[in-house]
Amino acid sequence: MGKREELVSKLRGVPEGLPSVEEVRTMLAADPNLKCVVCYARISFDGRVKDAHGIEDQHRDMSEAARRFGWLVVYRYTDNDKSASKETVVRDDFEQLIADLSAGATPEGYPIHGVMAVNDDRLYRRPSDWERYLKAFTSHEGRVYHDSNGMQDLYAEGFEIKGLVGVAMSLSETRKKQRRSRNSHRSRAIRGQSVSAWRPFGWEDDKVTLRTNEADAVRKAVHDVIAGASISEITRQWKEAGFVTSRGNAFQYQTVKQVLMNARLCGYREIKGELVRDGDDQPITGEWDPIITPKEWFAVTAKIRERGGGTGTPRGGLVHKYLLTGILRCGHVFEDGTVCNNKMIGLKANDWLKYQHAYMCKKTVDGGCNKTYKRGDKTDAAIEELVIAKLEREAATKAQEVPDWDKADALERALKSRRELERRWHNDTDTDIDDHAFFRNLPVLERRIKELRADQRAHEALRAEAEEAQEDVRKSWESKTLTQKREAIKKVLSAVIAVPGGKGNKTFDPDLLKPVWGASE
Repeated sequence: MGKREELVSKLRGVPEGLPSVEEVRTMLAADPNLKCVVCYARISFDGRVKDAHGIEDQHRDMSEAARRFGWLVVYRYTDNDKSASKETVVRDDFEQLIADLSAGATPEGYPIHGVMAVNDDRLYRRPSDWERYLKAFTSHEGRVYHDSNGMQDLYAEGFEIKGLVGVAMSLSETRKKQRRSRNSHRSRAIRGQSVSAWRPFGWEDDKVTLRTNEADAVRKAVHDVIAGASISEITRQWKEAGFVTSRGNAFQYQTVKQVLMNARLCGYREIKGELVRDGDDQPITGEWDPIITPKEWFAVTAKIRERGGGTGTPRGGLVHKYLLTGILRCGHVFEDGTVCNNKMIGLKANDWLKYQHAYMCKKTVDGGCNKTYKRGDKTDAAIEELVIAKLEREAATKAQEVPDWDKADALERALKSRRELERRWHNDTDTDIDDHAFFRNLPVLERRIKELRADQRAHEALRAEAEEAQEDVRKSWESKTLTQKREAIKKVLSAVIAVPGGKGNKTFDPDLLKPVWGASE
């Protein structure tokens, strides 16, 4: 348990040193004026430090106030880092408070004579919560309520309406703050200013200058993913290299995916998945140093969406330990002329051999013939050489096969139509259009623009992938992961038939490996 969780746990439930229920009842019998109260603390945002100091301060203030009144705090309810204005947020301790107020006692049996909070907006910010709280509070007579405004009589006539007015004003102010925050966020984005609350991975604390080692790691990861690497592989590599997030946490699949799909990498700004654009509909370029080019960003995001469907979760599947497992097939010919053709498996070689792994056909009990055995390192090297030669031939012509995007004029026409529609809607002339006509036509144009931009992103991704293929294939092959190499091999080869070399310790013969090229060959 972390320090924050430990502190929150201490600030929840029965306070340390509180007398037992029986002792408290004895105290109440001796002093009828004694009040057993409960305290509720909540904060929406625990701050960047995440040390729970906000709720700690609230409980300290309430404990001091209770001592002044001579009240006994018998229970503490704490909802840390939880909003009271969002319907989707469940405040567990608030719900427990409502239940305990209705029951008249805490879970341990201490009676509840009152409630304390530093302010009423800690308890409720929505009308429904106010109504539920008031009903539970007043379900028993004679209770007290205290906050920073002093003692409040929740039983007074008209207090329910007064509370609703306060809730409405609080909710209105909350929405104003949210709207101002959104507007400020967008305005800063349009100016190209950084709006990150935390230092983005890849940049220094100024959020503008690149942090060399992190930027290099991001750049390499982008190129690797475009070339076929998985997010899981990148995650493992970053963990092994000792990289952590800006908040000091270990990288996970989802956080790596977020880093690689962030438009900030190429200098662009994004709000809720949409690029921020200027008056000419061009993406806004930020004030920070980019790590990759826009083409590379379009390519890597397209690759990630293509594989994962945008779900953000790693796909399952078998991770192979050896390069050609499942690609090699046994070429042993039986007496009746049929070929075994079973997939060969990789296995660790015996310790006295010079090589570390080998491939062999499965045993007969597992459906194979157990007749074909190949030395692993030389088999891998022979097939890799075939594939590299094939990729080098492809790379020479691949970039030329991607023509220029031919829908730029269509996008410009759609954007011009939208601008004209908006102009006619805003103008007070004879040619203007009413709200009904505007909102009937706008979705059609918006949908067309969205489709064209998606097509443009796909084309940019295709071009970026083609340009990536022009690099030194042999040099880049060495930096590929095992999974990347397997994927590259399977793209050009349907299988490799391994013909047995005969009995005894024979010299390795690459001619006994028969490649079965893909349909394009």
